[in-house]
Amino acid sequence: MLAELFHILEPHEHAAAWRLLRSGAMIVLPIGDEDLPDIEQLMQKYRDRPMDFADATLVRLARRERMKSVFTVDDDFLVYRIDGRQRFLVLPER
Repeated sequence: MLAELFHILEPHEHAAAWRLLRSGAMIVLPIGDEDLPDIEQLMQKYRDRPMDFADATLVRLARRERMKSVFTVDDDFLVYRIDGRQRFLVLPER
């Protein structure tokens, strides 16, 4: 999500994004070695897209933290599923 945020902003807008992060309105979640098998499995499952590591990490975190919405400009998230069934709420809406 942070990669997407900084990607869509103009460089002069980055300071505002950093203020948002420091405000506590968003949190940065860690991934660890225990997440890697699921990330690898997701990349294999969606290899026809292909799913990259960043996308697989976001899907893994969504599953782990029970999140249903994702902020992205990546249309692949319209295809990815949470636990194989549930669609993401993709923001901004398409």
